[in-house]
Amino acid sequence: MEVMKGGIQVSDEILGTFAPIAVYWIYSGIYVLLGSLDNYRLHTRKDEDEKNLIPKKDVIKGVLLQQAVQAIVASLLFAVTGSDNEAAQGQQASFIVLARQLFVAMVVLDTWQYFMHRYMHHNKFLYRHVHSQHHRLVVPYAFGALYNHPLEGLILDTVGGALAFLLSGMSPRASIFFFSFATIKTVDDHCGLWLPGNLFHIFFGNNSAYHDIHHQLYGTKYNFSQPFFVTWDRILGTYMPYSLEKRTGGGFEARPAKECKEN
Repeated sequence: MEVMKGGIQVSDEILGTFAPIAVYWIYSGIYVLLGSLDNYRLHTRKDEDEKNLIPKKDVIKGVLLQQAVQAIVASLLFAVTGSDNEAAQGQQASFIVLARQLFVAMVVLDTWQYFMHRYMHHNKFLYRHVHSQHHRLVVPYAFGALYNHPLEGLILDTVGGALAFLLSGMSPRASIFFFSFATIKTVDDHCGLWLPGNLFHIFFGNNSAYHDIHHQLYGTKYNFSQPFFVTWDRILGTYMPYSLEKRTGGGFEARPAKECKEN
């Protein structure tokens, strides 16, 4: 199917490939434009400058590389499944069918990323040479959400997204909304802010404070779930409860429960 935009025909496949990339930079850019927001930060600006082990310009380069790989794989995936998708689009999916597809995609992506993410922490070689690159951002920020080693980006995000797309049976048009939403959610989880009225904090236990715990040295064995639910962490005993407390001088601090911190 094609969408008309100012007389230019844009296919669902092209939008499904590039819309999530555009959404990433637009949404993270909004956080940049909002400024420091010191009263809502989970870490101080000083911590962000001193604790992070990678310059922001290198983070941007790393994210762009991952997104280039992501676009190539998405284009190939749409090309391979093109005939099936055209047949599926011949029938209008009901709201119930669409909701089921999106939910299945969320479960598949969550499951894949939990086990791959956890394995990358437990395998010393993979952590040292691959996953530790993401943890150079001890204090996460929005446009660093997809800063990963290229191999990790391929395995966790690109392959995980492909599996979610294929196993859910969604169309390219549905994938535009699903992957754009997943992108926004991932950026928000890394934004390093606890903003009042944030709907992600209301509807998801997996949020910026939850993921911030994982980025701290004491939390690397906990809170592997991403990007939607905390189900696998709860089932498999890797869930770290925390309290959110106001920090002297402004902002908040996510503090782990003592019983988990001591384990």
